Amino acid sequence: MYREPEELAQQAKEIVEKYSRREPTAKEKGTLPVGEMPTQKASERIHNMQEVALGYTVDEARAEAMRCLQCKAKPCIQGCPVAIDIPAFVGKVAEGDITGASDVIKESSLLPAICGRVCPQENQCQKFCTMGKIHNDVDASVAIGRIERFVADWCRENGKESLPSIAPATGKKVAVVGTGPASVSCAADLRKAGHEVVMFEALHKAGGVLVYGIPEFRLPKTIVAHEIDKLSQMGVKIHLDYLIGRTRTLKQLFEEDKFDAIFVGSGAGLPKFMEIPGENAVGVFSANEFLTRANLMKAYDKEQASTPLYPAKRVCVFGGGNVAMDSARMARRLGADVVDVIYRRTEVEMPARKEEVAHAKEEGINFMFLHAPVDIEFTQDKFQKVTGVKVITCKLGEPDASGRRSPVEIPGTEEIIPYDAVIVAIGNASNPLIKSTTPQIETNKRGNFIVQEETCETSMKGVYAGGDIVLGAATVILAMGQGRKAAKAMNEYLASK
Repeated sequence: MYREPEELAQQAKEIVEKYSRREPTAKEKGTLPVGEMPTQKASERIHNMQEVALGYTVDEARAEAMRCLQCKAKPCIQGCPVAIDIPAFVGKVAEGDITGASDVIKESSLLPAICGRVCPQENQCQKFCTMGKIHNDVDASVAIGRIERFVADWCRENGKESLPSIAPATGKKVAVVGTGPASVSCAADLRKAGHEVVMFEALHKAGGVLVYGIPEFRLPKTIVAHEIDKLSQMGVKIHLDYLIGRTRTLKQLFEEDKFDAIFVGSGAGLPKFMEIPGENAVGVFSANEFLTRANLMKAYDKEQASTPLYPAKRVCVFGGGNVAMDSARMARRLGADVVDVIYRRTEVEMPARKEEVAHAKEEGINFMFLHAPVDIEFTQDKFQKVTGVKVITCKLGEPDASGRRSPVEIPGTEEIIPYDAVIVAIGNASNPLIKSTTPQIETNKRGNFIVQEETCETSMKGVYAGGDIVLGAATVILAMGQGRKAAKAMNEYLASK
């Protein structure tokens, strides 16, 4: 249920005042309410691109941080791919030492403003929170991600940020392919070690999936630009419009440009389709294209953008992950009156974050669970525009290889639903370009780079990889974890050269 920001702020203020002179007991902590994040009203936010979640006030962040039990075992850290000392930074916030909290986070992560917004904390750090275990509800865990976001935002807005220290120059030069989360964390750790670091980005803006994939209303691009700028301030060089595999191959980077090591974080940018009739019709888009036009190229700004958006009043989205939620919610903001998400399983099996699904429902997105698209209908003239989708009802059968129950189509339940646009959001395959020009790189059947688990080293000596190019579609923080793991191994490799 929606609560006014003023009401939430007052609740937090009262908690902070109550415990201003002493720390709450463990029993009292268990009775403190979970600090909700204030949001825009759904009726207002569907008409703008501004951030949905408004962020904590100082009192709200402190009140939520006071719920932390400061467990000696620190179970939450085991759920953090970059191993942030969570109890330490949360404890600093509870005390009101925001810059101290930032210093703790900075030891492990260069992107707290981003991770605090888009990472699925409920499946990572908050999943292991003792407070959640006590209440037998992960939603009752300490809101670690929201507190992390607050710390980053407060320091940025109050000029309290500081850059990591840089070790003396080593004389070694490292290339980092891509500027997404894995590449950013890897580049930061390599630069801190004193190496010369050069990043190569294929697009005209740095940030990878953070700028082309995640909508403005979930992750403002000014924040991404600010975080990327920290790398430049640390001395990292970033080349834009530079396509590794075409502009330059890995072999050329080694032999002609004299790089000592390479990290590849080129992502999973090859969209998957369902291979059903009608997918080539006008009005069918991959989520990649749809979101890239809207996010990176700001096509929603019709007077300023140089790329058009396909006008549609009835839109359907295939898929049930976060990308499907982003696509559906973006379509709503672009003027669609009806947006349906078609998903073959039930809501329980949906991989999308619970918060994103809740926001989508608030914004009027419809969910057609246990339905699957059979084919896409389109006009039979020269334009071949989408007119609808034939769907079939499903039921859940036996578990598949992933452990989820497989959807089984029920014959005779087909129906045609009218739409004028379709967005396919069923996942992406790894970027195939580097592999095609570097046969020494071993990949699996899905095209993902095969790397050593502990070092992220590929089959090509001196080349390391991480993020979606290795994991497939993964989270920001998992990609960052691989970037840091690779950087550690690369530092050791460079020291031995």
